[in-house]
Amino acid sequence: MRKVAGLKVFGALTGLALLTAACTTTDPNTGEVVRDNTKTNALIGAAVGAGLGYATNTNKGEQGRKNAVIGAGIGALAGAAVGNYMDKQQAELRKELAGTGIGVTRNGDNIILNMPSDVTFATGSATIDSGFYPTLNDVATVLNKYPSTYVDIVGHADSTGSDAINEPLSENRANSTAAYLTGRGVANQRLFVAGMGSRQPIASNATPEGRAKNRRVEITLRPVTE
Repeated sequence: MRKVAGLKVFGALTGLALLTAACTTTDPNTGEVVRDNTKTNALIGAAVGAGLGYATNTNKGEQGRKNAVIGAGIGALAGAAVGNYMDKQQAELRKELAGTGIGVTRNGDNIILNMPSDVTFATGSATIDSGFYPTLNDVATVLNKYPSTYVDIVGHADSTGSDAINEPLSENRANSTAAYLTGRGVANQRLFVAGMGSRQPIASNATPEGRAKNRRVEITLRPVTE
């Protein structure tokens, strides 16, 4: 698997919130108000595809990555099937990951798994804590059940330490996560891997609590569409 990095690429993922409409519904499994993705499935694909076209594992743009996925025998989704497919996948992930420390959120037709590094890796290490294997096994099981999704794995760090440390650590953690998932049967053609260092914080780095949130691996699941 090729290691990749690029701020332009990940900017396309994080900027999706600006593109999605406020169509919401209540998740029947959790009672949480979430986006009704059956209604919003048309908006995101072009923007994300264009962003990831700057750097993918195939180095041929988003179309090249799609070709690799289709070539691996993975079917593409179309129309209302997209939102329904992602709704079911989200419900199963929420069920399997309840109480594990992994956050499951939704952005349009994208599902985002937020894995805090504090529960996944030892401090300063890119080796997955063996106690986290069962949880990643559950993630892999659901990913294999719903193969018509791209799996974008991006590592992040807090602002403690230098970029020379944070950049490779965040990327190595993403690669470790990807390697584990492929070892559990997730097709390599679905994967995109990057390390962002401390450039994409989701909380303040001024507090220990904020830094803990920023140390994470995010897995974004995007539908493979026609």
